[in-house]
Amino acid sequence: MQLPVIKSLAETYTLQQLQAAENALYEEQKPEILIEGKDEGEQLTHVLAAIAILEEVAKGVELRMAIRNYTQRVRNSIS
Repeated sequence: MQLPVIKSLAETYTLQQLQAAENALYEEQKPEILIEGKDEGEQLTHVLAAIAILEEVAKGVELRMAIRNYTQRVRNSIS
């Protein structure tokens, strides 16, 4: 998981574009958007994280705080 990649996806693409990329990855197809990552698993992780962040933004949370909340959830889940 690379936070700069996730942040870039959340800032660059819409929720709908990210969801379409998620579906393409699940169907083992190439997404229409550029997603950095060493393999499809890492790319999917980045897309899912950006989707979770944008869903929070849609609820009124500032992007910076949504990113912080997401990273904290990840840290708590692996602690």
